[in-house]
Amino acid sequence: MLGKTPDGIEAIRPLKHGVIADFEVTEAMLTYFIQKVHQRRLGVRPRIVIAVPAQITAVEKQAVYHSAERAGARKVYLIEEPRAAGIGAGLPIEEAQASMIVDIGGGTTEIAVMSLAAIVTAKSLRIAGDNYDDAIVSHLKRVHNLHIGELTAERIKFGIGSAAPLDEEITMQVKGQDASTGMPRGCVVTSQEIREALSKPVMAQIQAIRQVLEETKPELAADLVDSGLTLCGGGALLRNLDRVIEENTGLPVQIADEPLNCVGRGTGLFLENLDRYASILESETE
Repeated sequence: MLGKTPDGIEAIRPLKHGVIADFEVTEAMLTYFIQKVHQRRLGVRPRIVIAVPAQITAVEKQAVYHSAERAGARKVYLIEEPRAAGIGAGLPIEEAQASMIVDIGGGTTEIAVMSLAAIVTAKSLRIAGDNYDDAIVSHLKRVHNLHIGELTAERIKFGIGSAAPLDEEITMQVKGQDASTGMPRGCVVTSQEIREALSKPVMAQIQAIRQVLEETKPELAADLVDSGLTLCGGGALLRNLDRVIEENTGLPVQIADEPLNCVGRGTGLFLENLDRYASILESETE
């Protein structure tokens, strides 16, 4: 619906950059989910686990707690997104060895090194998939004088976008609105130019990964020489991103199975094993 709604309807994204952007709509969304899961029974107050960015502020945490409680939660647990992603990707995060996860979502890129179920080093970078889309929108306007929306930018990103040169470069027919005349128009876009448009956010993410590695303890860094890092989230689907990260860090890079679902799957596993994991979270907040 984004960019296609009439004046009487507004498409809202209640969460932006991993945190709440609209409290009222977020509460309504959570209430709907709770009722859907419990088949619209009244008076149900479940325990809820919510994944949040690793470096979320205390104020942002309280906002999540309060929204969930007002939506009907009995008890709310917050789990850092990289920890949830690590669980969902099947990494051995509870063992005494380093596991590294890079979760590129829509609003944030979560980078963390974990050991013994705890996050040792982490960074939340507010440059992620949405910034890829913004870079493509800006490029089309600047180079082709063409206005496009978020959905078209996303189709371009996954259709011909890449982080490194392709074996065979490809093109795509893109349709939008002429920035000068306001008339509908199309143009042909190449994978090379989209790669150049994406280079700035991609390099910012790589710099953040390098920073986390530099801050990691030597013994844990040594583990990563063999285990490498795991990519997940929608951004992991960008062609050759794993190759570029590998070239810039010297570490082996693997993409998780079903990378889009890692955080959701990990949050679900956390909830299923709440007695075991909750004690870890509670000890960290004491």
